Amino acid sequence: MGQEITAPHLTSVATPKPQHEAADIIVEYLEQLGVEYVFGVPGGAIEPLFNALARSERRGGPRIIVARHETGAAFMADGYARNSGKLGVCCATTGPGATNLITGVASAYENHIPMLVITAQTSLTSFGRGALQESSCTGVNTVGMFEYCTRYNTLVSHRDQLEHKLSAAIMSAFQSPGGPSHISLPLDLLRSAAALSSPSYDLADLLKTDKSYDPDSVATLKDEITQARGVAFVIGEGAGSSIGTILEIALAIQAKVIVTPHGKGFVSPYHPLFCGVIGFAGHASAIQALLDPNIDTIIAVGTALTESATDGWNADLILNRRLIHVDAIAHNLTKSPMARLHVRGHLATIFDELQTRLHADNVGHWPGNNEIPDIGRPQAALLRRTSNITYEDADAINDDATPIKPARLMRDLTRLLPPNTHYLVDSGNSLSWAIHYLNPYDRRLAGRRAANGSIFWTCLEYASMGWAIGAAIGTAMAKPGTPTVCLTGDGSLLMSGQEITVAVEHGLTVIFVVLNDSALGMVKHGQRLAGAESVGFELPESDLAAMARALGAEGIVINSPEDLAALDIIKLCTRAGPTLLDIRVDRDQIPPMASRIRMLGSVQKMAKDPK
Repeated sequence: MGQEITAPHLTSVATPKPQHEAADIIVEYLEQLGVEYVFGVPGGAIEPLFNALARSERRGGPRIIVARHETGAAFMADGYARNSGKLGVCCATTGPGATNLITGVASAYENHIPMLVITAQTSLTSFGRGALQESSCTGVNTVGMFEYCTRYNTLVSHRDQLEHKLSAAIMSAFQSPGGPSHISLPLDLLRSAAALSSPSYDLADLLKTDKSYDPDSVATLKDEITQARGVAFVIGEGAGSSIGTILEIALAIQAKVIVTPHGKGFVSPYHPLFCGVIGFAGHASAIQALLDPNIDTIIAVGTALTESATDGWNADLILNRRLIHVDAIAHNLTKSPMARLHVRGHLATIFDELQTRLHADNVGHWPGNNEIPDIGRPQAALLRRTSNITYEDADAINDDATPIKPARLMRDLTRLLPPNTHYLVDSGNSLSWAIHYLNPYDRRLAGRRAANGSIFWTCLEYASMGWAIGAAIGTAMAKPGTPTVCLTGDGSLLMSGQEITVAVEHGLTVIFVVLNDSALGMVKHGQRLAGAESVGFELPESDLAAMARALGAEGIVINSPEDLAALDIIKLCTRAGPTLLDIRVDRDQIPPMASRIRMLGSVQKMAKDPK
């Protein structure tokens, strides 16, 4: 008889409980702040953070959204922060992952977007030995690179530093003037056992808004308004928390209302006191309002008074002794030493107090709710031209020609799209056309609203091409169920269009409106307007709708106003996934960018003749 063969004894092995790692503490702090998404690209050194986010997602906490390029991840975090009011978070692995983030982080820095930037490093023990993708101080020093585009920047070299440095980074991102904070973490630290079982600090409580202000300055501001012949408000990007009260004051004292390009989304273009946009791609009516001899007081609110917001630092318009500058950011006030009054503090508190003082002293006529003017039904309001705004080439708005005029496209988009649509506008010609001609239907004439209540966002100052593509995805994440429109050009799409697949993957309702003119349009028209050599602007004719379909999105070619009118816009605004409208626009219509060309021309003249 042969030997009996028995099966080996099988014992059940319990699945080990996941270790509580340093990366988990980071995620737990994000959850404490209500952050839902981290935008990033994976890699070996950042893997422990992705593991922690995977564990978090299973229990309903923050989760990873994988971008196709790290710059896109930063743009997504930017759009998410602007439209949620929460911290935007992006992450990348060591070396090229970190350097790829920098453009998006620099854009957020220039626009004061609260953001936490997390990058990895190779293990501490390998520093200085030439590890793959090493970016420590002895390699390509990424922490050093982030020094110039962050509010807080550090390498975490020991796990006992993590909680304190992470807290400092997050608080710095929100503290005035706000912006990105960067922490860089070695691989071995990220996957080490956490030094504590749960967060020690309540950051949500520590980040409560400082509502302080100077009552004496507000009293002086009230006196200035009382004594003024005429007042004009210039609304900038920081005015969101106070805009409802500002508009109530404007109605009471019949002040003119003007916006910077960044402030465009806070004020209805159909407001009876609205006079247009000042600065880049702005309106002649805004300039006329500011030059009105009856306007002796200009109150600029929440603006850094940059080139794009002042018509190239035009001293005749804003930067003169008529100016009163009101801002929460002390650094912004350094841009207006010529102002006759600075008022610094929490803007909502300042204007609430100002309204109370004006009302108590019977300054102005304070209408009841039933007296606030109504701009009418959408159809009636949008079928008439906004009488207070003077456009360049106004006839182009109504031009029926094929290919479609960009100005006509801007007019028709706001007639087609729902009133709650959010617009993200890229650098390039699309930005000029949108600032000048896009007038979203917005009935908000007064009343409280959130600080992040703008429906029109740009990325001026740093002006990164492709920003709106990623930012629109972040916006759709922050505003689920709200139609989101990305206005961009074929140049930006060919640079960053791969991020559309993120919207496909997550079923996001984003409409990518691409002005396709087979050119880097702002370069092309800028060269022609400035009399420069025509060089380097050509792009190949591309079927961008076909490209979108290849990426899994809906792609539609639009040649004429009739094509645009035939769209089933309700379907596009409700479908679970993105749509790309490949708009074949008139290549020769000159965008409203004369102020920018004048500015470049003056620089060129100074270079030739410094005297």
